Amino acid sequence: MSDSEVLTRIDGSVGRITLNRPKALHALNLAMCEAMTAALLDWRNDPAVTSVLIDHAGERGFCAGGDIRMIAESGATDAVEARAFFHAEYRLNHLMFVYPKPVTAIVDGIVMGGGVGISEPAKVRIATERTTYAMPETGIGLFPDVGGGWFLPRLPGETGTWLALTGARLKAADTVALGIHTHFVPSDRIEALKAALVDAGPDAVANFATPAGPAPLETHRAAIDALFAHDTVEGILAALEADGSDWAVAQLATLKTKSPQSLKVTLHQLRAGRAMTDFAGVMAMEYRLGGRVVRTHDFREGVRAVIIDKDNAPQWSPARVEDVADADIRALFDPLPADQEWTPLA
Repeated sequence: MSDSEVLTRIDGSVGRITLNRPKALHALNLAMCEAMTAALLDWRNDPAVTSVLIDHAGERGFCAGGDIRMIAESGATDAVEARAFFHAEYRLNHLMFVYPKPVTAIVDGIVMGGGVGISEPAKVRIATERTTYAMPETGIGLFPDVGGGWFLPRLPGETGTWLALTGARLKAADTVALGIHTHFVPSDRIEALKAALVDAGPDAVANFATPAGPAPLETHRAAIDALFAHDTVEGILAALEADGSDWAVAQLATLKTKSPQSLKVTLHQLRAGRAMTDFAGVMAMEYRLGGRVVRTHDFREGVRAVIIDKDNAPQWSPARVEDVADADIRALFDPLPADQEWTPLA
């Protein structure tokens, strides 16, 4: 196996992208995003390439997100490096979203944050029994970026709102039921599936897919749709408290551990994204947010508590949702100067 963090090659008529940073759970950095983008651009108009397959080396997971330590270190200063990463990552996400050839992503294992950004735009998204999906950003003072403002509001009912605010983790039965992933294939058939995809293209997945099983989340769907439909975090918290069921109390307890600032940013992001009709517009919004949020106290504190010191005891500021000023949240969404805005690749 090469030392390269991303392996790209053409196998038959399939462009192959393999994430190859297993010790870091394939967490994305700038060079990885640029390598994937370059390969996709090379193959976009190449008649020898009819489809693209994205997978990962090793068995620990597909992609756990972005390089959070780098982003936090950059955000503690001028955030230039963090913004450069977001700019390249979001261009990759958008390129995949509008890509003219079918993309298949095999999401075998952990997929969070940036990993969602490079799998959700794929036409075929394959989960296994080892898949664990989450957008856990509110727990580190961030927000579900990489297109979360587009994909999450378009999940059934208010499940995307619930996922984004709580950071809940789902297994394949739920992700397939919600449409996050399109197929379930047992992990012991993945290598055979890859060979078939090379031979026959994306349609080959139909010969390998099996039912993912009952979706545990179905029991709570009505409650999610009712309790998370409010357009303010305060409204959601009040609804959960008034409901009083064991499940609602558990969600309330979870939300109280998250960054109040991030909860408000995320809900505003999802409601705005739901109304947008252009994926590029969502990415521009998230780029404005990213460069600003990584410089806030809550992001630095969340990374310290969860990733660096690992005491899991962040001291959020403000500490209560009701003390987060709505004007401060709106300011994070303000347009950038024209020459600093995010733009998609030509």
